[in-house]
Amino acid sequence: MNRNPDTTPVPRANGHKGPENPSERYTRGLENLGRVDGHGGGDVLAAVEAISPDLAQYLVEFPFGDVYARPGLSLREREVSAITSLATQSAWPQFKVHVRAGLRAGLTRNEILEIVIQTAVYCGFPTALNALFATGEVFADMEDGE
Repeated sequence: MNRNPDTTPVPRANGHKGPENPSERYTRGLENLGRVDGHGGGDVLAAVEAISPDLAQYLVEFPFGDVYARPGLSLREREVSAITSLATQSAWPQFKVHVRAGLRAGLTRNEILEIVIQTAVYCGFPTALNALFATGEVFADMEDGE
């Protein structure tokens, strides 16, 4: 498995248009979103943008243009934090995105499973089991070529 993160920016395809005059934050955010979510980010942005273009812009600028661009943590470390945080919230669709992103950022499957096991201590077994099953779905999808 390629452990180097994909640095391909999110394309303007998939119906995603973005602002007419994108800010530096927006451009930087698209690049970081591409590193995290690959081309799937364009699909998410298009869906959000169809309902609320403003929220789509905020989604790119703040988390990916500002927070993910900060020094101090590697993308790998940020994904450990994201996977953990999303498990605690039972945010399973976003959790799955970040399991994939964690793998893209260099986490191994075993490391992700250890993160899931760790959630049992602080979040309880129901959350850990749900995280485990969501992780299993991601692993299975990847084996099927998704």
